[in-house]
Order: sequence, then structure tokens, then C-alpha cells
Amino acid sequence: MSADQPPTNRRVAPLDVDAVRTVQIGTVLWVAGLVATLLMRDTLAEQGRSWWAWTCVAGVALGLLGLVVTSRRRRIVAVERSATQRS
Repeated sequence: MSADQPPTNRRVAPLDVDAVRTVQIGTVLWVAGLVATLLMRDTLAEQGRSWWAWTCVAGVALGLLGLVVTSRRRRIVAVERSATQRS
């Protein structure tokens, strides 16, 4: 693009993906982190980092909440698609 041409505004279509798989992988990683911190809890406590386990617990909890939200959205989108295909 040259300097004398005005920028063009293009509309970008949203990606047609649901985030269920992404949230699942993220939640599994938080669980793995929780297991690792629990295995090393004595060392972490000596270093003043016992809060790391609670961070992983929060990550797992938010991941589970995210699974509920994204799964619900997946179902709603599927119902809407089937309704528009019937019309």
C-alpha cells in the first residue's frame, strides 16, 4: 500500500468455530499444573509460593465454567443452523 492511497475498510467475517476444544485443553493444562504444584507443595511453601496451587484451582474452576458456557453456545448455534436449513 502506498502512502498516497487511503486505507480500505474491509469487513472480516468472524471465524466459524466454537471454543469448546480450546477450553478443554486449557482446563486440562490447569489440572496438570495443579497436580504439579501439589506434588511440589513443600518446596513451594518454603519459597513462599504456595499460592500457585490456588491459582491452578481458580484456573480449573474457570475452565469448568467456560466448558458450560461454550457447550451451551455450541448447542444454541446448532439449533439455529438446523432451523435455518429447514426454512
